[in-house]
Amino acid sequence: MDDIAVATKNQAVIGEKVKAFRAARRMSLRALGDATGTTASFLSQLERGLSGVNISTLMRIAGALGISLTDLFDDGSPPVGRVLRKDERPALPPAEGYRKMLLSRRPIRDMEVYIGEFDPGGSTGEKPYSHGDSQELFFVIRGEVELTLGEERHVLSSGDSIEYPSSVPHKTVNIGTETAEVIWMIAPPTSVADDLDKYLPRPGS
Repeated sequence: MDDIAVATKNQAVIGEKVKAFRAARRMSLRALGDATGTTASFLSQLERGLSGVNISTLMRIAGALGISLTDLFDDGSPPVGRVLRKDERPALPPAEGYRKMLLSRRPIRDMEVYIGEFDPGGSTGEKPYSHGDSQELFFVIRGEVELTLGEERHVLSSGDSIEYPSSVPHKTVNIGTETAEVIWMIAPPTSVADDLDKYLPRPGS
């Protein structure tokens, strides 16, 4: 695909897609411009179909929006019901005592959802982490975990949930004697394409 094709045949489709994904993530034109090395003015023209764009710039835009390049060229409507079978769940390479899988089908649109399994003593890592500035809902399906949230510590059991900004550093540890299972729901999505590319189907998981 060359730059001429991008600038002509697909120009309107691309602009509409960029705007839709950006709006779903509550990302301003300026924020997207800062993340991609472009400007709010250029992106505004792109979204209205008034400006062409080259492939390298599109790749940066797609990465900042957490989608693939092909998602910007798909002019069809997504199916209403997008089934994801358990053995098709994209998963991160397993860490010691911790497994995390994506429940949202790509492209991630209005929210992203993950399921995690922790062996006794397993955790999300030594240090708390943060991502973006979205609303995150954490729900314990089974087991007992400790959630570190900034300076706070919360012990949560099966059926408990807690909501917090994803910008607050957080960490999860299984403090129980059985496998713990949890869900993270984040809206709008915060993952970029490079993050999501690490999740690969692991049949039998």
